[in-house]
Amino acid sequence: RNAEITLASELSSRNAQQLRGEALRDLLGLGEPAKRIECFDISHTMGEATVASCVVFDAAGPVRAQYRRYNITGIEPGDDYAAMRQAIERRFRKAVEEGGVLPDVLLIDGGAGQLTQAREALAELGVDSVVLVGVAKGEERRAGHETLILADGREVLPGAASPALQLVQQVRDEAHRFAITGHRGKRQKARTTSKLEDIAGIGPRRRASLLKHFGGLVGLKTAGAEEIARVAGVSSALAARIYASLHG
Repeated sequence: RNAEITLASELSSRNAQQLRGEALRDLLGLGEPAKRIECFDISHTMGEATVASCVVFDAAGPVRAQYRRYNITGIEPGDDYAAMRQAIERRFRKAVEEGGVLPDVLLIDGGAGQLTQAREALAELGVDSVVLVGVAKGEERRAGHETLILADGREVLPGAASPALQLVQQVRDEAHRFAITGHRGKRQKARTTSKLEDIAGIGPRRRASLLKHFGGLVGLKTAGAEEIARVAGVSSALAARIYASLHG
């Protein structure tokens, strides 16, 4: 009975996903339902530790093994347009040079500005077979009120009941989750590293030894100077400096 219930639920989910795919096909005027949808999102905190995510969906749902994150560097902090352009260029330049797979539909989490960056990046790379769609947040960021911005500038408001928009939301939300997870990990790593790098006498090896011994920065912060001094290569004087720096 449990197997029957599970199978029925799975079939229902697949049928619903198929209906959403067909609705998106009709909404975008595609010849057939998209076999591959990708979505890009950017995440950072006041410009710190900027990460771009790329998630992949096929007709059955998410293809997590093909998700990608891009650490964004060399831009002005907080410049989402430049971050989006860099991520698109990196993903599709590799595909062009190596003959990689391209999506049928490319969702960009953002408004006209982000969509323009994606369109220009693809044009420079000679990629013209991808259907571009910007997903702009609705009024007060309310779910179901998103505006879809097409590559020709047209704006479509499908509404919360639209199966097509429900599919777009599913993909967009997954890209958002994946970007935030990557950003938080990068930000925490950067803050942990910089905190110890500021202390004179701690190089990469000692830093690694300390973090490994205490299981991370949180564990190190709870340790006293005497306990820190027990770590190989850490003198009493250095332990005192570490303690003072972390609790100053």
